[in-house]
Amino acid sequence: MISLDSSIFPKVDPEQVGDRVAGMTDQTWYAQYGKRVFDIVVALLVCMFVLSWLIPVLGLIIWATSPGPGLYIQLRTGRNGRVFRCVKFRTMYFKKNSEFEQAKMGDPRVTPMGAFLRRTNLDEMPQFWNVLMGDMSVVGPRPHPIQLDNMFWREIDNYPQRYAIRPGITGLAQVRGARGQTEAMIKMRHRVRYDLHYAKRQSLLVDLKLCWLTVKPMLNGSENVNAW
Repeated sequence: MISLDSSIFPKVDPEQVGDRVAGMTDQTWYAQYGKRVFDIVVALLVCMFVLSWLIPVLGLIIWATSPGPGLYIQLRTGRNGRVFRCVKFRTMYFKKNSEFEQAKMGDPRVTPMGAFLRRTNLDEMPQFWNVLMGDMSVVGPRPHPIQLDNMFWREIDNYPQRYAIRPGITGLAQVRGARGQTEAMIKMRHRVRYDLHYAKRQSLLVDLKLCWLTVKPMLNGSENVNAW
């Protein structure tokens, strides 16, 4: 037992997924209503007091050190397989209409500024806008690019169960270090186990603890060694 310490993607049938996960997620008041209230409050505060100045400041630095837009928008898969536009700070050299390729260790496409943003997790900050819009939650399974989802959907039997809840900016898998490149399918299966474990036990206390475990390394100056 795990302890707490679009056109490319095959469309998800909500009823099919719902049948498979209805007994998996505890339909508590928090899971049904409280979590969304928590998301809105946190996202609203972050957007008002952090993103309001962070986006223009970092956006300007990103543009000055690597010509191109400061923000990067990528299609990712959300709750019940609905595709949404996920927002991040751009961390790679800008190349228009480039094909998707998963980032890997020492990836030459990553800019020096982008490497810093990835190590400190600051590249994910604009996703609080996605949380405010209802595409994501503060805590939940990480959303994947639809190209990767297409592969994982075929290879991992219980993978669709991740779609029972909104994807998150951080989650149990990320806190446990299960992030970065998925060069082996066994790593993704391990990640999915964490995701499903969280989905079954989500609560305000769990979310607060995972948020703290995400922020704590940033406050200590620790770097994320798995973010490439």
